[in-house]
Amino acid sequence: MLPQGKGVSAGGGWQRDQVTVPPSPSNCQENGGDDISAAEMQSRCHPAPCVSPRLARSPRCAPAGSRPPVPPHRGHPKSGGRGWRGGWLGEGGSMALTPGPAAGGDWRVLGDVVPRGGSSRTARASARPRERQERAAGAWSRCLTPQALEALLLRALGPVIPGPTSHGTQRKGSDKEAILDLITSRSNKQRVEICQAYKSLYGKDLIADLKYELTGKFERLIVSLMRPPAYSDAKEIKDAIGGLGTDEKCLIEILASRTNQEIHDLVAAYKDAYERDLEADIVGDTSGHFKKMLVVLLQGAREEDDVVSEDLVEQDAKDLLEAGELKWGTDEAQFIYILGRRSKQHLRMVFNEYLKISGKPIERSIKGELSGDFEKLMLAVVKCIRSTAEYFAERLYKAMKGLGTRDNTLIRIMVSRSEIDMLDIREVFRTKYEKSLHNMIKEDTSGEYKKALLKLCGGDDDAAGEFFPEAAQVAYQMWEHSALAKVKLQGTVQPAASFNDDGDAQVLRKAMKGLGTDEGAIIDVVTKRSNAQRQQIIKAYKAHYGRDLMADLKSELSGSLAKLILGLMLTPAQYDAKQLRKAVEGAGTDESVLIEIMATRNNQEIAAINEAYQQAYHKRLEDDLSSDTSGHFKRILVSLALGNRDEGPENLTQAHEDAKVVAETLKLADVSSNDSSDSLETRFLSILCTRSYPQLRRVFQEFIKMTNHDVEHAIKKRMSGDVRDAFVAIVRSVKNKPAFFADKLYKSMKGAGTDERTLTRIMISRSEIDLLNIRAEFVDLFDKSLHHMIEKDTSGDYRMALLALCGGED
Repeated sequence: MLPQGKGVSAGGGWQRDQVTVPPSPSNCQENGGDDISAAEMQSRCHPAPCVSPRLARSPRCAPAGSRPPVPPHRGHPKSGGRGWRGGWLGEGGSMALTPGPAAGGDWRVLGDVVPRGGSSRTARASARPRERQERAAGAWSRCLTPQALEALLLRALGPVIPGPTSHGTQRKGSDKEAILDLITSRSNKQRVEICQAYKSLYGKDLIADLKYELTGKFERLIVSLMRPPAYSDAKEIKDAIGGLGTDEKCLIEILASRTNQEIHDLVAAYKDAYERDLEADIVGDTSGHFKKMLVVLLQGAREEDDVVSEDLVEQDAKDLLEAGELKWGTDEAQFIYILGRRSKQHLRMVFNEYLKISGKPIERSIKGELSGDFEKLMLAVVKCIRSTAEYFAERLYKAMKGLGTRDNTLIRIMVSRSEIDMLDIREVFRTKYEKSLHNMIKEDTSGEYKKALLKLCGGDDDAAGEFFPEAAQVAYQMWEHSALAKVKLQGTVQPAASFNDDGDAQVLRKAMKGLGTDEGAIIDVVTKRSNAQRQQIIKAYKAHYGRDLMADLKSELSGSLAKLILGLMLTPAQYDAKQLRKAVEGAGTDESVLIEIMATRNNQEIAAINEAYQQAYHKRLEDDLSSDTSGHFKRILVSLALGNRDEGPENLTQAHEDAKVVAETLKLADVSSNDSSDSLETRFLSILCTRSYPQLRRVFQEFIKMTNHDVEHAIKKRMSGDVRDAFVAIVRSVKNKPAFFADKLYKSMKGAGTDERTLTRIMISRSEIDLLNIRAEFVDLFDKSLHHMIEKDTSGDYRMALLALCGGED
């Protein structure tokens, strides 16, 4: 029986728990059609007349208002007792087709528009999740009789003519546009019904015909859409473990992201389709702890109770810490048990507790304690626990970034998530990568394949230009993570043990004396000493040989290597001062260098830079910045150059007030203050340039709660030029400074050519501060090591020196 509140929606469907149910034949017969007349019910369920005399005489052409043929199932006479096996990996049965809605309130069927009553309303981004996902999948639609189905599919696949093919016929060509329009605008349930009806009408397997008519990636995408989700997953896993080698990434993606029920359905579908046990096949194709965790996930036994015990949370966090960081070796069984069995809500709280007691996120510990495919699987589980949408957004981005496209991954995710959380994935994608999923698919694919993927994607978030509630939640969690993290900053260059300044001075002199230069010896000494030790070497060299080491190095070395080695010999403050001087002198200004240095240095570093600048150039840094820049950008740089950032703890009351100012300045506040525009901008600048990092993190969290926007996204949208870049650099530095530098290093090397100035500057300036942390963030962000990218993008002695500073392969 329908729940209280049933009735007819504007589009002609039943209302169930505030979600419209399409008027399929079975829905129309439910309860005898309590709220509509029998005639109206009949016209809504079967609007199309019988168009084929041949089919009108067929017993399969059901009269309007009657039930369609019952779909075959295991043991049904029509299925021959075969159930779904073969049907969803090759053959099919019988059911009815229901087309989806077209834009503008009409029903579009393979290019034909059939007017209907009622009007459509634009879906709001904040609509209920289930409604939004089903709209995106084209799930709400009307019914067609089998006669209409015949016309539609014959027109799409092309007229049949006699010919020597495996089917006994051949076609004059298919309308790929019509096929993709039909299939991508139907829910999976409706596609299953189409397969059944096609078999009933023509005695042919629709999937086989589609494979015959289509080719390449487009065929793979369309055929995958025609299978039920569990059978599609079963085929993906069968392909992943079949033949030579194993596609571990596919196994990880599917088993780490599916719910208990989806896992149970997958196991049953695999058994039905291949008459094999999935667990036995995976056990036979994998090994070690990776195999054990896969088997645990295959049980589909994750706890689903939302009631969480705080005591158990604390105990699990301690157990994970003792199993990894505090243990000689690693107790992998403890990781498997807790991450494989506990509920998602429980594990989210465990991860927060783990961060508090260890000072590092659980992901960092997993990377340090585990390795290989087991490490990748556990990281995928953690990511899916935190946010399944974010996990898939990252997988999609990696599938399309760089040269080439991982089409199997792209197809698998677009098919499997299109009716579950594709809108959430789109929103996270837009937030995380500053471009829409729609645009990236558009740029990275082509032809009918691209059109079909874009249909599944469902819309371009860049066109909307708005920030979504789900993305705001992700942004808030990122700031919470930033506020809780107590990560120890570590450089890759440490003071050398048994340091001997005289001995090093002699090695350097020998490397430069006579014909030729021993660059290897110079690199070995300079890159393996701390900056303080290098200053001692300079003094020892002068005392021993009466020569200026800097001048000798400059005369013996050249190019990028000379700039790197000479930069390392300067003190950090001298080096920053020199970079700032180069940025403002001569024609033009290098604003990016000014932003990078001034936005990321602390008060003590700024004071040292001011002193070094005055000593080297006999001018005040503030004066040079003022004379070479203008407007708000000048005000930002001058404020930062004062080195007056607060260093006290956070103040929640002040954070709320500051968030109001930020919201009003960015024109996102619900109520405006009486302050003038200039006054708001001044206060906004003061907040970002003088508040402590802990205070700013709380300000930005309050800003999200107040506006449902992330401050970085809002700044990018409402500001421009150097002012925008400066504020974004401050925000990113506050959120995660190592990640800020990792991003700059990646951009200095990606694509054609290398920005050696940026690469050299960051490797020198961060080598003793946080380059080890930067390396870790680099791997997290770009799925490749900094060491690997330097090795691939540079050459010769310059590469050797950079790799020595990098300190190791991750």
